[in-house]
Amino acid sequence: MIEILVRSFPLLLKGAVMTLQVLACTACLSLTVGLVLGVFSCQRLRVPGVSAAIEMFTFILRAVPFYVQLLIVYFVLPDLLGFQIDPFTASVWALGMCSSGYVAQIVRGGINAIADSQWEAAFAVGFSHPQTLRFVILPQVVRHSLPAITNELDALLKSTSVVSSIGMLELTRMGMNAVSREMEPIPIYLAVAGLYLIMSAGFNAVTRFLEKKVAYVRS
Repeated sequence: MIEILVRSFPLLLKGAVMTLQVLACTACLSLTVGLVLGVFSCQRLRVPGVSAAIEMFTFILRAVPFYVQLLIVYFVLPDLLGFQIDPFTASVWALGMCSSGYVAQIVRGGINAIADSQWEAAFAVGFSHPQTLRFVILPQVVRHSLPAITNELDALLKSTSVVSSIGMLELTRMGMNAVSREMEPIPIYLAVAGLYLIMSAGFNAVTRFLEKKVAYVRS
C-alpha cells in the first residue's frame, strides 16, 4: 500500500492543487454575486420589479441541482452561444452561480435581522443609504453570518468533486485515474478522503481566525 501511495501521491497532489484553484475562483464569484443579490433583495433596499426578479433568479439557482447546472453550462451554453467552454471555466461559473443563490439568502437574512433603529440612527447622523450599508449594516452582517457563509464555502469544497464528471482534473478525477492505473481502490480513495479532510481542516482554521477578528463588531 505504501508503494502505491508513493507512486500515486504526485498525481493526487496535482489534483488537490487544482481543487483549491477551483475553490478559490468559485468562492470569489459566489461571494461577490451573492452579496449583490442579497443586498438588493433585503426589505430595506427593495426595488420594485428588480427585487422580485432577483428572488426568482436565486430561487432557480437553489432549486436546480448543481449537477444539472453544470451540464447546462458545459453542454447547452456552447451550442447556444456558438463557442466552446473549457472545463475549468464551466466548473467555476456553474458552481459559483449555484452557490451565490445560497449566499444571497444568507446575506438577505442577515440584513433583515438588523433592527430598523440602526438604519434610522445612521440616517440621523447624515449617512446615506450606501454609507449606512457599508459602515453600519454589513459589518454586523459579516459577524453574524460568517458561520453560515463558512458552511456554504465548506460545501463548495465538497462539491468540487462533481466537476470530475466533465473531465475536470481535480482531486477526485485524479484519484479515479490513479485507481485505473494501480487497480487498488482502497488506499487511493482513502488518500483522496484524507486530502479532502486536510483541506477542509485548513479552511476551517482560517475561517475560525476570521471569526475572532470580526468578533469586536457589536450589534
